[in-house]
Amino acid sequence: MTNGQKPVTERLFIGGEWVEPDGGHYEVINPATEGVVGLAPEASRAQVHAAAGAARDAFDAWSRTSPEERAGVLDRAAEIMRRDAGAHAELARAETGATTGTARGMQVAVAVARFKRYAKGALEPVEEGLPPQISEAGPMGKAGVIGALAVRQPVGVVTCITSYNNPWANPAGKVAPALAMGNTVVVKPAPQDPLSVYRMAAALEEAGAPRGVVNVVSGTGVDVGEAAVDAPDVDMVSFTGSTSVGQRIGEVCGRHMKRQLMELGGKGAALVFDDLDDAGLASAVAGIGTTFAFYSGQICTAPTRVIAHRSVYDQLIEKLTGYLGFMKVGDPAVQGTVVGPVISAAHRDRVESYVELGRKEGARVVAGGERPAGPGLDQGFYVAPTLLADCTNDMRVVREEIFGPVVVVVPFDDEEEGIALANDSEYGLIDYVWSGDVARAFRVARRLRAGGVGVNTVGRNMEAPFGGFKKSGVGRDVGSYALHAYSETQAIVWPG
Repeated sequence: MTNGQKPVTERLFIGGEWVEPDGGHYEVINPATEGVVGLAPEASRAQVHAAAGAARDAFDAWSRTSPEERAGVLDRAAEIMRRDAGAHAELARAETGATTGTARGMQVAVAVARFKRYAKGALEPVEEGLPPQISEAGPMGKAGVIGALAVRQPVGVVTCITSYNNPWANPAGKVAPALAMGNTVVVKPAPQDPLSVYRMAAALEEAGAPRGVVNVVSGTGVDVGEAAVDAPDVDMVSFTGSTSVGQRIGEVCGRHMKRQLMELGGKGAALVFDDLDDAGLASAVAGIGTTFAFYSGQICTAPTRVIAHRSVYDQLIEKLTGYLGFMKVGDPAVQGTVVGPVISAAHRDRVESYVELGRKEGARVVAGGERPAGPGLDQGFYVAPTLLADCTNDMRVVREEIFGPVVVVVPFDDEEEGIALANDSEYGLIDYVWSGDVARAFRVARRLRAGGVGVNTVGRNMEAPFGGFKKSGVGRDVGSYALHAYSETQAIVWPG
């Protein structure tokens, strides 16, 4: 690790035991230094299936525990994670390349908050009384009044496959509500940064989670993820990642009728209208600028596709270019760094290839476009924040998810064209509208084919449903919606 400590060697967590992996270990690399953070276990298919079997064995007892007992485990786990937050943030920074502030505030702190939220969520009512129905006499029996109750029951064993951009908040957003509802879980973290997820499992173990309720398996091979999906004991798959992988998971789930919750890719449109005052335009620039800084653009909710009214187009480009002047690229451990590295050399090369593609397609590279140079940047997977102007909606850099600190800008002339351009995408996760006319902003928001729309903000309401339209996902989570996502609805009826 960056502080000179000996790299940690992790083991699989299966059935309440820390198990040596059949496939040995692989190195987890610090994206900022290219040093070894730790050694992660490489599970075999048999071990993944064993983890699912352990979750199945634990399900009956865990699903019948009281809500208060489940809430207690989640609340204690949150406090244990909070207790060790400093070490956890250091590990997250080393694994992901996130800045210190992001690792502390947006990774570990959000995970703690989510466990706290679903400790309360475990106590939310799961029964809803329905209006009685009068039934006339007939082949089904005598006339009478039929009462009904809708009851939410746990799905069973849930495989949680998590993304590399946030190894704390993302798994917490799956594991905590799944456990709150009485499910058991098999967590398969992203291969690039799984070590944090093992620390989460250790916190749950210390908090008193019964054996088999939480299991963690990792590996670099495709077969590990496939085994976590196709294991016969798995009832549901919750996945965050690319649309292409989500499609393959969906095919397997469809064959076996497994439930799915998928948060997939995004290409967030940010419509910037011509009625903004100086403060409103500055807000739009700051919101769009989060793409450059937040996780170095490795976030599916980022406003990466700016659709700007032609009357403010040049001014917006100028202000975004100026904003980039504050984007210090460098070691995320150093104070003042805004943009850290992307997750791997392969991903750096992918992002750079998109920038070059944009050039060939006719986009104008206003800023960035070259690999950053300077002290400390000779190692690590750094990408310069890049702004591409004069884009059109048929360009691949406009249509495809780049997942890096790259923003493309497309002009429009009137409201109808702006809406049409925003909706002309395979994705529909979160879009944004900046307008000085609130009525217009909400009118436009209702017409955008996206699971969420930010009006004059990139902020989130953490009780609002989260998920995508089109190829951006299936289902909704966050807040109480996550409790519904990890449950099945059962009808119980009786004669009145």
